[in-house]
Amino acid sequence: MLRRCLAAALAAFVVGAACAAEPTAPYHVGETSRVFRPQVERHWRGARTEALVTNIWYPVDAAVPETPHDLGEPSRPLFRGHPSAGNAPLASAQARYPLLVLSHGTGGTADSLDWLAAALATQGYIVAGANHPGNNALEPLTHDGFMLWWERATDASEVIDGVLADATLGSHVDRERIGAVGFSLGGYTVLELAGARTNVPALMAFCGSQQADAICHPPEMRRVETGPQPNASKTPQTEASLARSSASYRDVRIKAVFAIAPALGMAMDETSLGNITLPISLMAGDADVTVPVETNVRRIAGLLPKADLLLVPGASHYTFIDSCLPGAAAHLPPWLCQDNPGVDRDGVHAQAVRRALDFFRATLPAKT
Repeated sequence: MLRRCLAAALAAFVVGAACAAEPTAPYHVGETSRVFRPQVERHWRGARTEALVTNIWYPVDAAVPETPHDLGEPSRPLFRGHPSAGNAPLASAQARYPLLVLSHGTGGTADSLDWLAAALATQGYIVAGANHPGNNALEPLTHDGFMLWWERATDASEVIDGVLADATLGSHVDRERIGAVGFSLGGYTVLELAGARTNVPALMAFCGSQQADAICHPPEMRRVETGPQPNASKTPQTEASLARSSASYRDVRIKAVFAIAPALGMAMDETSLGNITLPISLMAGDADVTVPVETNVRRIAGLLPKADLLLVPGASHYTFIDSCLPGAAAHLPPWLCQDNPGVDRDGVHAQAVRRALDFFRATLPAKT
């Protein structure tokens, strides 16, 4: 622990009390999965799997043994995962636990935030994140999955529905203590759940101007399935989705939002951000060139009435996904594993966990 804190201090990325003792973990981590099939008409965005395949992390008794597991194909794991107990019983210490719905970034998976979800589970949170249809690493990215961003909020709300109705977990969720956490496009998604509305023409105008920056050409775009030109491939479902792009996707069950490096800041309607009354905590790396700080997290923070912002010196966009295993970089795009000199990804993760815990404890307090 001393070595970690000294290294982080020398790298100049831990501020204030971040080098204090790591929070004691009262629980071990349980993991399970669900496949939610909402009984409503919805837009699956051309996804191969028309279901919400959802990872769930949750607290289990500390006496339950955890099994080490890394993430990726069994024959070639790529990222370090947190040890967990598969399908173990929920911890019996409390009758109900707070729920956090999680949203991953473009082309990622819920597992890409295992470092955060598992750490929150050790502190007594149930965390549930779906692999967004048409926009995850387990299947080909589709044009609609990549471009109809506002639809992701419906995924998250229906994951909440599914967890609350779940025969095993539902009765153990404190329905007055529900929050949301997301990264990158997932950060945009959880801000939608808080009340942000999308302004597609505003983003298109920005991306067609001289001020256009990297947000207009995300690297994951290269993975979108090739096919007819977008305007030629619009289906009636896609047209209907575009027509409701500026609608509100506010989920009133959500009481607090933690967004890491939120993307599409220029697509968020200014008035809607100004009307959000929920507490919001924002965090990003000040060296993020993928989701540039000024047009994304700084713009968002400047418009939200109840938001705080922390910029981590030297951290880049992908510093906030799971840590790569040795040798993984040879099998992955270079930006996923490469951090800037002096940046300790594990140290940044520890700082983010501490910040998220402090935030949710303050905004989703347990009843006394």
